[in-house]
Amino acid sequence: MSRPYAEVIGDPIAQSKSPAIHGFWLAELGIDAEYSACHVTAAGLADYLTARRRDCAWRGCNVTMPHKQAVMPLLDRIDPLAARVGAVNTIVPEAGGLAGYNTDVPGFLEPLAPLLAETHLFRMARVLGTGGAARAIVAGLAGHGFAIVLAGRDPAKARALLDELDPGHEHYPADLAHFAAPTDFAFDDRQGCCDLVVNASSLGMTGQPPLVFDWSHAPPGSVAYDIVTSPLDTEFLRGARAAGLRTIDGLTMLIGQADHAFARFFGQRPPRGGDAELRKRITGG
Repeated sequence: MSRPYAEVIGDPIAQSKSPAIHGFWLAELGIDAEYSACHVTAAGLADYLTARRRDCAWRGCNVTMPHKQAVMPLLDRIDPLAARVGAVNTIVPEAGGLAGYNTDVPGFLEPLAPLLAETHLFRMARVLGTGGAARAIVAGLAGHGFAIVLAGRDPAKARALLDELDPGHEHYPADLAHFAAPTDFAFDDRQGCCDLVVNASSLGMTGQPPLVFDWSHAPPGSVAYDIVTSPLDTEFLRGARAAGLRTIDGLTMLIGQADHAFARFFGQRPPRGGDAELRKRITGG
């Protein structure tokens, strides 16, 4: 019998850290299986899934850019959370078909859990980007009572996304360029408030255009969160630290979402006590 395996698909995919994460956990648990990266183009997506349906050793795949929405019509069942988000990042063979899940939402929220456990007078998030990852982030934050400013190159797309994901609530679209220039806006008293600034786009990623964000737009005490994982220490995060803000890097979210995907692929939750060692292995630190 063939060795069980799972993989991550995307275009490009060489930069993915998912094989290192899942491989670490498989070794820690002594599971005889493997996890690798597979380059799949948009044109090859349907053929990839057709082939995997017939492979009894295949335990599923993670889905990264640019396929998180494109895979949905090709699946037999969509989990309610993934359907609400409108993006799938985890596919598993289930009940004779293919089921799509979204583990980006719990993965994104995981490092924010201590903050979200606090009581706040007001919660606001500035979310930069309107792609598949942004959909998960907006849905997750809206579910925790955040008023969201969603910034994109097309504010009309941002407005439509907000109306789709959390209709009837107080959210605001913005032009991404608005945040590039300094502002002298005088923020009100943020005592008791929770402010996030999230890069939910691929801007700043290796090979992508830079993300231009002036930190005068961030209220005092904000938490800066970048989902980019290559490089791990982005210009966005360096700017936030220079402004005296707390930061969360993309590897934190990646490990969090991988936790939930791993359980679906291999039938048990991964050991999280070794997260510090895992980060060292991935970053070479």
